[in-house]
Amino acid sequence: MPAARRPRVLSGAQPTADSYHLGNYFGAFKQWVALQDEFEAFYFIPDLHAITVEYDPALLRERTYIAAAQLLAAGVDPERSALFVQSHVPEHAQLAWVLGGVTGFGEASRMTQFKDKSAKGGQDSASVGLFTYPILMAADILVYQADKVPVGEDQRQHVELTRNLAQRFNHRFGETFTVPEAYIVKSTAKIYDLQDPTSKMSGSNQSHAGVVDLTDTPKQVAKKIRSAMTDSGSEITFDPAAKPGISNLLSIYSALTDEPVESIVRDFEGKQYGHLKVALADLVADFVGTFGDRTRELLGDRAELDRILARGADQAREVASTTLDLVYERSGFVRRA
Repeated sequence: MPAARRPRVLSGAQPTADSYHLGNYFGAFKQWVALQDEFEAFYFIPDLHAITVEYDPALLRERTYIAAAQLLAAGVDPERSALFVQSHVPEHAQLAWVLGGVTGFGEASRMTQFKDKSAKGGQDSASVGLFTYPILMAADILVYQADKVPVGEDQRQHVELTRNLAQRFNHRFGETFTVPEAYIVKSTAKIYDLQDPTSKMSGSNQSHAGVVDLTDTPKQVAKKIRSAMTDSGSEITFDPAAKPGISNLLSIYSALTDEPVESIVRDFEGKQYGHLKVALADLVADFVGTFGDRTRELLGDRAELDRILARGADQAREVASTTLDLVYERSGFVRRA
């Protein structure tokens, strides 16, 4: 491994919906952009992960382009980060196979995401890819010798598996991998569903009425905010337990303006829920409108998107291939002449 380098950060966002949403932006992408200043950043679109469930190939291809455009619109800078598509870097899948050889069946079975997803349709209908998903995720991280992995709490278990596999491989075959740490930003705004403010905003929700997509029109956004579920009473206060609906709207307002929630509450003292909704609808509509314009501009030049993704893949492969060569040597594989 290099003796001296900037610390590395690695993260990805699946292209499994027609758009990312406001929760994705404030929960992840805004932090990704900030981390570019401090870390050598590798950000990718995990299309290999996206095929572990039933999917439409044409839709996956289009969603991958949309994902790339939205990450660029969010502020991921290809001059400071490697932005690429997972399938463009074959070392991910190659390393995943090697790591499968040091992963116990029992520990893979205990991954909560597999248990949750397979429980919905039954294990007989779950793919082997879904079962081995965490091993591929470990390869995603380890192939770049990543120091930090920005994830939500729901992904912490996968990072722990990655750490275990890195330490196990290092113990058996010699120091090979950097043992990564989960990077969970405590101050990240948690954005909840507008219609169910006790559940996080998610593109997989059955009803999309409470999800603000980053491709929504300003008119759609305003309607969703005005229709957001609120709480009993009329006082605008921040109390996630007693007033989850209003607290969620205040969190979104704070995330958009970088103004402390306490200050926003003071600004709306003596006013009704409707006043907050109208003001927030304007803010979100303006943000999403600008974001959507930039996304559509990027999608209008697929050749440029291809160029950016190819450059990112080349940058990624420089690091990934070095790691894989070391892994193959430590694993006892005969080098190709």
